[in-house]
Amino acid sequence: MNGASGAGKSTVARTLAARLDLPYTEIDSLYHGPGWTARETFLDDVGAVAAGERWVIEWQYDAARPLLLDRCDLMVWLDLPRRVTTWRVTRRTVRRRVRRERLWNGNLEGPLRRVLTDPEQIIRWAWSSHPAAAARIADVQRRRPELAVVRLRSAAEVRRWLDRLSGVGGTPERPR
Repeated sequence: MNGASGAGKSTVARTLAARLDLPYTEIDSLYHGPGWTARETFLDDVGAVAAGERWVIEWQYDAARPLLLDRCDLMVWLDLPRRVTTWRVTRRTVRRRVRRERLWNGNLEGPLRRVLTDPEQIIRWAWSSHPAAAARIADVQRRRPELAVVRLRSAAEVRRWLDRLSGVGGTPERPR
């Protein structure tokens, strides 16, 4: 599942996995250790997921992408507009901060004021990194021209695509 932050990768991946009865792993849960540190076993954990026969996972983290790309048979690209993804990230970040939602390994969103000072703060990062998703797909198509890529450009397209998957015997690239 490829897309910018806020595109809905985790939500769509979870829904896709449930509809097709596939195992889903949230890649952030593999990456983030306590204190927002990278877990030492991250790449081994991603490799273990990719070694499975069937799986759904978000396509994030540069070091993990080759492991997943080598083994995937479908790439879903959530290519939503920057204004949509930025709004979603902002809303999600504020909600998590206000509610003090515990994330992976007990982590909490940092202070919202960091959006003004830290270029790596998730809202700023989501805005600035948005174009990178398209560049990654171009690279995928060069490396794996045979790989099916489903490009979805709006929430409505995502809903329609997921709805078509409900047909018995359908596959993501060829729903019934």
